[in-house]
Order: sequence, then C-alpha cells, then structure tokens
Amino acid sequence: QVQVVQSGGGLVQAGESMKLSCTASGSTREVGHIGWYRQTPGKQRELVAIIDNNDNTRYSGPAQGRFTISRGDAKYTVNLQMNNLQPEDTAVYYCGVEWDSRITYWGQGAQVTVSS
Repeated sequence: QVQVVQSGGGLVQAGESMKLSCTASGSTREVGHIGWYRQTPGKQRELVAIIDNNDNTRYSGPAQGRFTISRGDAKYTVNLQMNNLQPEDTAVYYCGVEWDSRITYWGQGAQVTVSS
C-alpha cells in the first residue's frame, strides 16, 4: 500500500502562481507514474500533468505552458507549479499515484480557487 499526502492549495487571484506538493510513502518500490488531476462539481476527474519513472512528463492542453510537474528532493515527492492561474483553473486538485500498474492511490485533494 501507498499513502499519499498533499500540501498546498487555497485562494489566489487571476495571474498569480501556486505550488502543490504530493508525497508518496509506504510500498514505493511498485510506484509507477505520479500525476496531478483536477475535478469540478458535476464533471469527471481530468488529468492535468503526469510524470513517469523516467521523469518524462505530459500535460493536458490547459496546463501546457503554464504548469510544470517535477520531482522534489525525494523521488516520490512531486510538485505542480502553476503559473498564470485563471478562474477556469478553479477545482479540487488530486495527486494520483500509480501502484503496481493497476491501482491508483489518491491524495486527500486540495481546493484551488482563482478569483477574477
């Protein structure tokens, strides 16, 4: 099993930046990619950015060019730097950790609210 703990989130104004962090612990040998996802009421959770074990990254269209996913000081700490935030980025952001290629463990979620 893996425990996933997130930090960050809150309220910012349009154009400002915010960083989210996620740390996985426990049985990390089987951890695969780690991604950030977001969800708004009534909609499905969507991928924002993902990083694999080779540090290859992939971004959704809205995140491309504004968000950066990277590893922190520890291998299983992943950060999401979000720049030039816009009101449409308002959502609950979740860190998802793939484990043993078949299970995703989720963080507790963080509300990100961008005011115009």
